[in-house]
Amino acid sequence: MNFKKLSLLLLLSFSTSIAFANDNNDPIKNKKEDKTKETIVGVAASNKNFSTLVAAVKAANLVDVLNGDGPFTVFAPTNDAFNKLPQGTVPSLLKPENKKLLGAVLTYHVVAGKFDANAVVKAIKANNGKFVIKTVQGNNLTAMIKNGNVLLKDAKGNISKVIMTDVEASNGIIHAIDTVVMPQ
Repeated sequence: MNFKKLSLLLLLSFSTSIAFANDNNDPIKNKKEDKTKETIVGVAASNKNFSTLVAAVKAANLVDVLNGDGPFTVFAPTNDAFNKLPQGTVPSLLKPENKKLLGAVLTYHVVAGKFDANAVVKAIKANNGKFVIKTVQGNNLTAMIKNGNVLLKDAKGNISKVIMTDVEASNGIIHAIDTVVMPQ
């Protein structure tokens, strides 16, 4: 009799653990899954460190482009990166009359295709320490490694450091950078 009770108890606990393992109503699990389904714009908009970038994308009318199928790799400047620009630069770029210039600056941070951190590092190493990346804007960025950090050199010779990598989005990937890169 005790053996039957023990068997029933084990069967019940096994069934319960399977039910919990398959629970689709777990809000934490579902929130993580929803996050990866957001586009690049949605992911950036959900992070307060990219509020200036999101405002700029809206001002340049690039939301639909960056919500598109992609895939895209975005080297996304943080708010601190935008704050490094000379005083008055960001408000000036956000003016309607500067929409074309703002669009050029923003698309200079975008690469067609999805390149995670491993792919970028492999490309740098495979190309003698420097990898030239053609941006959607048309100018090149040069990626390199120095002191264990991936750096981007823009068309004007300025350097930006990649400070966060591989933020997944449904239509690409985001790498955060500490300085706004500028096209020619």
